[in-house]
Amino acid sequence: MEDPRLKAADIAVIVIHFLVVLALGIWSAWKSNRSTTTGYFLAGKSMSWWLVGLSLYVSNIGSIHFIGLSGTASNNGIAVISYEFHGLFCLLLLGFIFMPIYITSGVSTVPEYLQHRFGGSRLRVSLSVVSIVFIIITTLASEMYAGIVIIQQVLGWNLYLSIILLLVMTTVYTMAGGLTAVIYTDALQSVIMIIGGFILFFISMVRIGGFEELRSAYLNAIPNSTIQEMHQNPGNATLCGVPSSNAFHIFRHAGAGDYPWPGVVFGIFLLSAQYFCTNQFLVQRSLSTKNFTQTKAGTVLASYLKVLPLILMIYPGMISRALWPDEIACQDPERCMAVCGNPNGCSDIAYPRLVLKLMPTGLKGLMFGAMLAALMSTLTSVFNSLSTLFTMDVWTKFRPLARESELLIVGRTSTGVMAIIAVLWLPLIQASGTGQLFVYIQSMTSYLTPPIFAVYVAGMFWERITEKGAFYGLLSGVVVGVLRMVLDFVYTSPGCGQPDHRPEIVKNFHYLHFACVLFAVTLLMIVIISLFTEPIPSEKLVRLTWWTRHSKAPREPMPEAYNPVNSDKIANHLDVEEVEIKKPSMCRRVFNIICGISSATPEDQPAPESLEKMRSLEETPFWRRVMIANLIIAIGFGVFLFAFFG
Repeated sequence: MEDPRLKAADIAVIVIHFLVVLALGIWSAWKSNRSTTTGYFLAGKSMSWWLVGLSLYVSNIGSIHFIGLSGTASNNGIAVISYEFHGLFCLLLLGFIFMPIYITSGVSTVPEYLQHRFGGSRLRVSLSVVSIVFIIITTLASEMYAGIVIIQQVLGWNLYLSIILLLVMTTVYTMAGGLTAVIYTDALQSVIMIIGGFILFFISMVRIGGFEELRSAYLNAIPNSTIQEMHQNPGNATLCGVPSSNAFHIFRHAGAGDYPWPGVVFGIFLLSAQYFCTNQFLVQRSLSTKNFTQTKAGTVLASYLKVLPLILMIYPGMISRALWPDEIACQDPERCMAVCGNPNGCSDIAYPRLVLKLMPTGLKGLMFGAMLAALMSTLTSVFNSLSTLFTMDVWTKFRPLARESELLIVGRTSTGVMAIIAVLWLPLIQASGTGQLFVYIQSMTSYLTPPIFAVYVAGMFWERITEKGAFYGLLSGVVVGVLRMVLDFVYTSPGCGQPDHRPEIVKNFHYLHFACVLFAVTLLMIVIISLFTEPIPSEKLVRLTWWTRHSKAPREPMPEAYNPVNSDKIANHLDVEEVEIKKPSMCRRVFNIICGISSATPEDQPAPESLEKMRSLEETPFWRRVMIANLIIAIGFGVFLFAFFG
């Protein structure tokens, strides 16, 4: 067995890896056109389908999944792969159903669509606030937690030392160009992680002896504390730490505490559809392609790649438990604290432990370097997204005339505040009761995102939905979801073998089932309220719904009733004739080059005919048929996966 400690060669590989990633980011930042919003936010609409496909994949697969998916698999078996298999279908849903609406509506961001669809800014601001809260307590806090687990396993540091190192590294990474050219660096990270993951899979499979030996070893991977208790009390033995007999099947009893089949079929699909179809990270990458055909091709490629986590994360997590059941499957709180610092369980260290103990020198450093770089790339994107949401969607609502310097200060300050909130939230992740990062993420997602998805689905597929219906429906759904989330933190799940005194609505109402009910209730509220309010004229909704996406009719602007922003006040405040354009100083020009800011001229902005092309759904007949064929193949592939592993 390989020495688990990192050697000098591993450290050198990590450093070289970071330097290559930063060099790629700086080169692509210098090469790219970032002087216009289209160039900066959508990569000039010039990305090829394979780059977008890889970026979609790695944006979804990061340190959270290496830690969370493998950890949950080590504890519950392969059922957690259903999230990835559903992701296959939902990526196709994004490319073939949702993207046509985003493209023809002419938006650059997901919340922007709501303002086009419903008018006004109330719904956009509300959604931004909900999104900020959701991102902080799930994505940001969970990414930090995943990074801490990796650093703790590699360096043996405690929680807060790991936090400090992670934040310092992320700051340096950001300043050196980590926020630029994300698609290029994502493509590099995906290749490294996939290659490294396959190497680890083959090494671990050889170590365990193949699939049949894995099945036998996993089902018998019982910690010694449980074995001793079973010998001492053979007639009343606890099943704590004993793998389930259906660990190698996805579909389980409707009353199962981990993955009940109704929740797997409907709940996980709902959560995946919301994540892939209304997530700004993924939609923005899909909007950056050259045309609609390449948009669909990128999502098809990413959907095919969704089978890889089974090999890269699920099986390695189960192998890790089979090799070290006393550590990965520990049940005694004192033993778990000694192993990983979390009394609720140590399943989240399954993948790092496998890398440390089985990967050869050099490759070990490369794998950790790729995981940390992917983690920091995600963190920088999340920080940037959070500051943008707060500054542009919330702060400007109350300060519509704020100067650029004020917005920059607010953006940087808000990022720091949100990072502190995420750090303070970390102990709640540890105390969530499961000891499994992925279960925490999905339960929080079940409580907060179904109302968001209900608003988009209703607005895109029924013209009769009004702004009041969408707003009050969203508000009611969020309130119900937050109440359930609070109950989960107040009444934490007991340890294995301990009595469960939680209320019935918490104890017997699985979070995946709750997500389905919350979505249905929110959608019903949206429809009922909309039917009792004045409809939006159809002329205002041209190319904003699925049924009008191909319409060539001009779209009329929303009336003042739907667009209460005081545009006259803003227009009167800006006297463009008195603005004097000065040549920037040398220092200012250097700063602009580093930050991607330039003095854009009218010639730099897209021409009207170019904008029309960006919003076009036109395809050549041949490539349209190729995409339909790939759609059918991908759907059939996904159905086969569910049937084979079900």
